[in-house]
Amino acid sequence: MIKVGIIGGSGYTGGELIRLILGHPALEIDFVYSTSRPGTALTDHHTELLGQTELQFTNQINTDIDVLFLCLGHGKSAAFLQEHSFSENTIIIDLSNDFRLKEDQNFNHRNFVYGLPEINKSAIENTKSIANPGCFATAIQLALLPLAQERLLHHDIHVNATTGSTGAGVGLSETSHFSWRNDNLSWYKPFTHQHLGEISETLAQVGATANVHFLPQRGPFTRGIFATLYTQFDGTVEEASALYDQFYTTAPFTHRSKHPIHLKQVINTNNCILHLHKHNDFLLITSIIDNLVKGAAGQALQNLNLILGLEEHLGLHLKPSVF
Repeated sequence: MIKVGIIGGSGYTGGELIRLILGHPALEIDFVYSTSRPGTALTDHHTELLGQTELQFTNQINTDIDVLFLCLGHGKSAAFLQEHSFSENTIIIDLSNDFRLKEDQNFNHRNFVYGLPEINKSAIENTKSIANPGCFATAIQLALLPLAQERLLHHDIHVNATTGSTGAGVGLSETSHFSWRNDNLSWYKPFTHQHLGEISETLAQVGATANVHFLPQRGPFTRGIFATLYTQFDGTVEEASALYDQFYTTAPFTHRSKHPIHLKQVINTNNCILHLHKHNDFLLITSIIDNLVKGAAGQALQNLNLILGLEEHLGLHLKPSVF
């Protein structure tokens, strides 16, 4: 069994990662590090795991661990790795935004690879350091990559994407409090969201330079991202569909639906489902993911499977919670 350590296992992403690893046939959790909960059972905090594990949080770190997942807040992973040294053989997968941009990827004798398997699979298979993509960035990039690679993004791209409350983390704030969020809808960080940087770099990687205008929204639901994108497109929807089907023919988790899609189709899965619609000169692309799975913990495991030479979907056969 491959030994796994988790730093920051008390949040939504950490809890989801623990759940997925417990169901992964090749992995075993060695430790879940916490400075505030050492000695307490994981199930005291993640009550949904009751009966699945006897593990406790610990303040001890095994620096020779096979795999290390960093589930820390943005800006904290780099500081943690400055303070703690790990074996050069340890695979490190960071789920924050600390190493996603090219200017940050060379860090402390490691070269972090941007972990979007649908475009960087070869590089992922040959690294021990992964910068896991952001959740919004995942949904938006997967919606655009087939057009970008064919140099068909010639006009501005307009994006509206709504995320569930788990995207804001476990820390309570005015806009994540139930009484505020329930039956409510609002936008935030209009046109300035931090995920735009990684989106632009990925599009540039395949030669696309179109501007992305991104309006993120807070939705009155727990998990998932529903993103709609539109841009001018000269071809037919049939031509676009053929491009998408060809681009994702070997991608086990990204699929094009012939029918309009809804968010429940992907909740609790590592899937991204896309739908295309043509109206006059505009191509409308709808993209849906679970922000905690394909947008975080599930994609991290997908990346690990690739690094280890395992089946890409191992431990990730998950049924959506449609009803």
